[in-house]
Amino acid sequence: MTQRSAHPATEVVIVVGNPKPASRTREAAELLAAALTGGEEAEVIEGSEMGPELLGWEGPAVAEAKARTASARLVIFASPTFKATYTGLIKLFLDQFDGQTGLAGVVAVPLMLAASDRHALAADLTLRPVLTELGALALPGLCLNDRTFRDDGAIEQYAARWSGQLARLAQPQRSAETTA
Repeated sequence: MTQRSAHPATEVVIVVGNPKPASRTREAAELLAAALTGGEEAEVIEGSEMGPELLGWEGPAVAEAKARTASARLVIFASPTFKATYTGLIKLFLDQFDGQTGLAGVVAVPLMLAASDRHALAADLTLRPVLTELGALALPGLCLNDRTFRDDGAIEQYAARWSGQLARLAQPQRSAETTA
């Protein structure tokens, strides 16, 4: 049985792996969260704010972020594309979770921003398998062009395709937890 956090559950969490706070990565993740949930408020965890604490195990800021992430209904893991993959900040944060159970019960969306469409599969080929390994139910990834994501309709298309499934996937998990 997966142990859930004692922290009050935040329904939607965004984990941002951009080294720059208040980045386009964060903006895209917030737009995606709003589109997927009909505007539900999301808690944002900026990897850049945890800094060197990510290099150790269970520092207070990392432990709090980890607990909030593990207790959420939906987590969007957002990263810019660096060298065709996600950032070291996301990697360091994900390394804090136990394999196969660390994100059990969490529906995860891998989101990456890229400067080129050549990286269109980066979220599915690099980030999604890690989320699955940690026990999350990972939806298909979304890779956005970092210059056009605000206007190109990709976020809206993704939300139209997956928001209904997200609602069905997340609901039974919450029901099962409250009856256990």
